[in-house]
Amino acid sequence: MAQTAPPSAIGGAITAVPGIKVGHFTEARRPTGCTVILTEEGATAGVDVRGAAPGTRETDLLNPANLVEKVHAILLSGGSAFGLEAATGVVRWLEERGIGYPAGPARVPIVPAAILFDLTVGDHRIRPDAAAGYAACEAARAEAPAEGSVGAGTGATVGKLFGMARAMKGGIGTASLKVGAITVGAIVAVNAVGDVIDPATGTVVAGARDAEGRRPVGATAAVLRGELPAAMQAGMATTIGVVATDAALTKAQCQRLAGAAHDGLARSIDPIHTMSDGDTVFALSTGKAGLPGNMMALGAIVPHVMAAAVLRAVRAARGIEPSPPGVSELG
Repeated sequence: MAQTAPPSAIGGAITAVPGIKVGHFTEARRPTGCTVILTEEGATAGVDVRGAAPGTRETDLLNPANLVEKVHAILLSGGSAFGLEAATGVVRWLEERGIGYPAGPARVPIVPAAILFDLTVGDHRIRPDAAAGYAACEAARAEAPAEGSVGAGTGATVGKLFGMARAMKGGIGTASLKVGAITVGAIVAVNAVGDVIDPATGTVVAGARDAEGRRPVGATAAVLRGELPAAMQAGMATTIGVVATDAALTKAQCQRLAGAAHDGLARSIDPIHTMSDGDTVFALSTGKAGLPGNMMALGAIVPHVMAAAVLRAVRAARGIEPSPPGVSELG
């Protein structure tokens, strides 16, 4: 069951997993937005938070020891903590359709969420709100979603270890892989302090550039040579994403799957899980394959799929207009 193709050769989208839809809202007034991953029939979920500056909603609910078994959507948003408001719009959209956890006379939609920091790009007073989350749901489809500078990846940047003037554009990417009867997919908004690395070659695909802005320098290599990072406020970055499978998993297994997805981030982003990142990955199991998940196999596959989504995010990204001083798109 091993996947021998490098992450750069993995295509597809998280919507290849039956039971998953994705919708973007891209803010026209400044580079920001949000992305919703809909599971209208409900999906078992887990989460793993590894960054030191996370911004999240309803992650405690996903603890295997806690009550609710299924979620109805996951929201990824720009706008820092303000962007969590977009989840309210997702809840409203689901409630209008009678989707949610039975609670007395109501059905309460369960919508965990995570945000990334993009407030330094454009007017920080403009950020995803409830209307943005609702619009993302309206746009959700089972077809492969757009990638790059859309949705939660609109204002994303990478390679910020030496300041925004030497950064490059990040974005949102997705990938999937079918092994036997099981499908695994990932979607990720890449807004990292670190560089994006092709794990097959070790090459910096997008990241901190030299002082002249001509080429990536390799952030970690520069630190090892003695170049000190810029002073950064905690929470100035963050990579957030979702992995999903149609295998039937428990909440505890989903939590482990989210942890395995972080291995994919560690292979493709360097450095990762810093004090200025709030890196968070959710895992979803729709169970549509009707088969139990082999956690050994899934743990081997998921990092490849997540790393592929990271590479696709920056390769599809486009420059910001007007761009912050020095921020460059890939290529």
